[in-house]
Amino acid sequence: MTKKERYRKVLDWFMENAESAETELHYQNDYQLLVAVILSAQCTDRRVNMVTPALFEAFPTPEVMAVSTPEAVFEHIKSCSYPNNKAKNLVGMARKLLSDFGGEVPNDIDSLLTIPGVGRKTANVMLAVAFNKPAMPVDTHVFRVANRIGLTDNSKTPLETERQLVKHIPAELLSKAHHWLILHGRYICLARRPKCEICGLSPWCKYYKKKEEGYPVLR
Repeated sequence: MTKKERYRKVLDWFMENAESAETELHYQNDYQLLVAVILSAQCTDRRVNMVTPALFEAFPTPEVMAVSTPEAVFEHIKSCSYPNNKAKNLVGMARKLLSDFGGEVPNDIDSLLTIPGVGRKTANVMLAVAFNKPAMPVDTHVFRVANRIGLTDNSKTPLETERQLVKHIPAELLSKAHHWLILHGRYICLARRPKCEICGLSPWCKYYKKKEEGYPVLR
């Protein structure tokens, strides 16, 4: 099977079986989404969704967040991972939005990357989810699933994975494909015990083929 054929089969399967996939983070506007994505780094969406209602009530806008302190924000997010750093980043983010972007979340990657707490993955999430632009955020799920299926060629870094996926996935499907791969990794292609027996992608998956042929595979 060629790589082109594998991509076509995998994308067709997702289109038929998971066409409506979307982020599991709860938000009502671009500012709230940016806050939630910053909090989601090395933290589950479920945990983030537990803390953001009270956080958004206390800090409903960048203006309110910007005049607060990391200590005040910390009290609302202390059950998340790395709350001290994230509290500092959230206050810095709000102040950056006000000082450089008129209180609005920018919609280009270069501007997004200047915001405290925003790395390439977070910036790409904002582009894909908030602005529906062709972008491929790569987290641990996307990185793992793409390599296992064979969509990428043993990429060593998230950036390598991103570049390969962007090269082969049509631009109009990129933002949706991001959700497909994340959710597949979150619920089916688990890190330690992938659920190959119920995975609809097994006919085109390199990992599954090696497993069936008796080759040792990494969990």
